[in-house]
Amino acid sequence: MEYSNPHIPEGINTSKEHPLKEFLLLTVGVFGTLAIVLFILALVADKIAHYLPYSIEQDSDMFVMGSNDREKPIVNYLQDLADKISKTQNLPEEMKITVYYSDDDTVNAYATLGGNVIFFKGLLEKLPNENALSMVMAHEIAHIKHRHPIRSLGSGVVVGLVVSILNSSIGDDLIGQFIGTTGNLTSFKFSREHETEADSTAIDSVKTIYGHLDGANELFLIFKDLEGENLQPEFLSTHPATDSRLTHIQESRMTSGNNQITPLPEGFAAWLEDSENSQTESGKQ
Repeated sequence: MEYSNPHIPEGINTSKEHPLKEFLLLTVGVFGTLAIVLFILALVADKIAHYLPYSIEQDSDMFVMGSNDREKPIVNYLQDLADKISKTQNLPEEMKITVYYSDDDTVNAYATLGGNVIFFKGLLEKLPNENALSMVMAHEIAHIKHRHPIRSLGSGVVVGLVVSILNSSIGDDLIGQFIGTTGNLTSFKFSREHETEADSTAIDSVKTIYGHLDGANELFLIFKDLEGENLQPEFLSTHPATDSRLTHIQESRMTSGNNQITPLPEGFAAWLEDSENSQTESGKQ
């Protein structure tokens, strides 16, 4: 057997492409792949966000309107009612509900990140009984139970988590900035699916507390009257049609015929008035 030592051409292991061009192609490929992954994650963010640690919400720098001073009778009453409703929904231990009260005349209530629920005077002064109030309260707490606030922010949070895999510092900053900025909104635009889910959970809560749904339907009768006056309450901005919600409650009612409706506390109207006066006096100082 003869052995030979052939001449190896120079540059056999060197690419003919310019190094800068190869770097650009590699960079485009990496970031293109990442963009596709992030796009896919954004599409399924609503489902993924449901499983994110609740601590992400608790650590967020949330802005909430109003007061949660338990020394105020209206806040104390609302918080006690929220605690009672929370038990019916079997919330996780770390999912503590905190109620805030605002003197604003807006007809609204909303749930936001971190277990915060905000009630406006404009809505409270229209409620005829505690059953109707409990229906609103249970609906907002149900949003938190089902993680609807963070699910409505899902894509931004998921992107931040993916980035944190590559760079934890940048990812954490992105998550904090996104939640902090979006959390400053006065309300979240939940989907119709979220609203329907919250209604169903609220109905179960009200039935558990009072044994029936009488009085709860009056909440939606109020909204129906406002709609007839061409006044659209903020509370209904993304909610299912009022008629369909009334039908839902009617179909879920217990028809014993002698269900007692629970009145609001005797001093309820005065609490609202006193709170407004206190706010006015505070503003003058």
